[in-house]
Amino acid sequence: MQNRRQLLLSAGALAVLGGYGGKVSAAQAAGAAGQLDSFLDKIFQQALDDSPQLATSLGLDKGDRAKAKFSLDGASLADKAKDKALNTRQLAELKAIDRSQLSGMAAVNYDSVLFNLETNEAANRQFDYGYLGGGQPYMVSQLNGAYQSTPDWLDNQHRIETKEDADAYLSRLADFGRVMDEETERARKDIAAGVVPPDFVIDRALTQMRGLLTQPEASTLVASVARRAKEKGVSGDYAGPAAKIYAEKVAPAIERQIALLEAARPQAVHDAGVWRLKDGEAYYAQALLSSTTTKLSPDEIHNIGLEQAKALEARADVLLRGEGLTQGSVGERIQALYKDTRYHYPNDDAGKEKMLADMNGMVEAMSKRLPQYFGALPKAPLQIKRVPKFIEAGAPGGYYNQPSLDGSRPGIYWINLRDSAEYPRWALPTITYHEGVPGHHLQLSLQQEADLPMIRRASFISAYGEGWGLYAEELAREMGVYEGDPRGEIGYIQSSLFRAARLVVDTGMHAKRWSREKAIETMHAISGTPVTASTTEIERYVVWPGQACSYMIGKLEWLRLRERAKAALGGRFDIRKFHDAGLLSGAMPLTVLEAVVDQYVASARA
Repeated sequence: MQNRRQLLLSAGALAVLGGYGGKVSAAQAAGAAGQLDSFLDKIFQQALDDSPQLATSLGLDKGDRAKAKFSLDGASLADKAKDKALNTRQLAELKAIDRSQLSGMAAVNYDSVLFNLETNEAANRQFDYGYLGGGQPYMVSQLNGAYQSTPDWLDNQHRIETKEDADAYLSRLADFGRVMDEETERARKDIAAGVVPPDFVIDRALTQMRGLLTQPEASTLVASVARRAKEKGVSGDYAGPAAKIYAEKVAPAIERQIALLEAARPQAVHDAGVWRLKDGEAYYAQALLSSTTTKLSPDEIHNIGLEQAKALEARADVLLRGEGLTQGSVGERIQALYKDTRYHYPNDDAGKEKMLADMNGMVEAMSKRLPQYFGALPKAPLQIKRVPKFIEAGAPGGYYNQPSLDGSRPGIYWINLRDSAEYPRWALPTITYHEGVPGHHLQLSLQQEADLPMIRRASFISAYGEGWGLYAEELAREMGVYEGDPRGEIGYIQSSLFRAARLVVDTGMHAKRWSREKAIETMHAISGTPVTASTTEIERYVVWPGQACSYMIGKLEWLRLRERAKAALGGRFDIRKFHDAGLLSGAMPLTVLEAVVDQYVASARA
């Protein structure tokens, strides 16, 4: 039996989406819809079977799935082959369901899952290197690999409440070495086929790997279980066994991965783009399709970036002149703002704690405004944390981890505080609105709390989700958060310039064969982003081609669809219902979002 909240969400979704996909008889719809429900439940259960880390992240490693907490996801060549075959089989099963008999949310579910399976299938068929589904060509880089993600994941997502949880941590710590060795094997195979990361990527990754190597008793991996077991009153020595596992299994695996990259380093070139890889142009086209969920070409995306930058620079020029900044290009004047130490937090632990406190204040103030713009609001709390120091050098400026489904872990907004000057006071609000509220925390929490199949509650589509994050920045401005704060509004425009520049530099490197240095210079010139932050960003796009394009392309589509709904509905347009229609339907390709908004318009007219 559904509770009232679930019933309201379900009814709201059906009201909004009732006609999507055409009208069919109740008997027909029940048959196809029932098949789809069974299929979606089946693939979710399969995902949990294959990924013990997914089970933990969602808070589902309990009861019959308690064993999941004792292992990490596999990364071997055999796992890769199995996953490819599974995708092919699931795509065939989905296509066997008659799409013409589906309507409402069932049609949205079908089309969203179909897009993911089809894009993965196309990439898996054509490209045999990097991660499955394409888009990330290097198994190990400054952003990819268990060495980079697992220590933080174990510390923040593997819960320790009981002795069993602490024992499971030790089991996973031992498994960490196995996973790194499996990734090393796949990376070795790719390198032998000519898929060698650029020299600067290898150098950055080696710096981070060497930073992870330490004496066992000084390792964060050892300290995490010892500290948290003690905090929860779990008796026994965990530091000793963890240190032994680190010394015998983890450190040697890191050393083997280091040795592989050191051996590959002489083969590495300085070219940044994937055009140099086997079928590189096709690889990038597939990456753009997967990330933007559109068929826009690299040239089209490049030109959209230039056009957006031009329009944003015009608005920034007015604001900058009002602040007495009249000399130089917009980018140069923003660079001058970045260098103005009056707006810097002290670059020490106390200064960074003050930054975190101020961001929490921004979230609290924004949360009070949300009921005017959203019908549904998230129940999950939000925490703001700094990116772990050992991965600061290569990590993005900010990112978000969604809460567990069982409510045991909040949403976490991570901010990279390697250098406080990268986030002067005037630039801090916008990234907080993007990663927190009304951005990713609101979007992903509502998706998890919505009445959707589990596989869709746990999914993420970049153009939809990152497009929402950037749309949320614009929405915050519309809410009036920058009234009387022109420098804060400059921070918002600088963030948008940054995302416009992404379209230019990503396509520049991967399609127009720009160098890393030209991309850094262009990013710096257009957005005014400091060279250090621009460098980290450009190197991110090198190892994750296409993804950076999803933000602005997605935002423009959210805005276009909102304006279309406004024009169609006039005084009947309700921004809260527009947002609910888009968010409670979960992550979806932009073409499906368009259909969802069209149906919201139809239902509002009715």
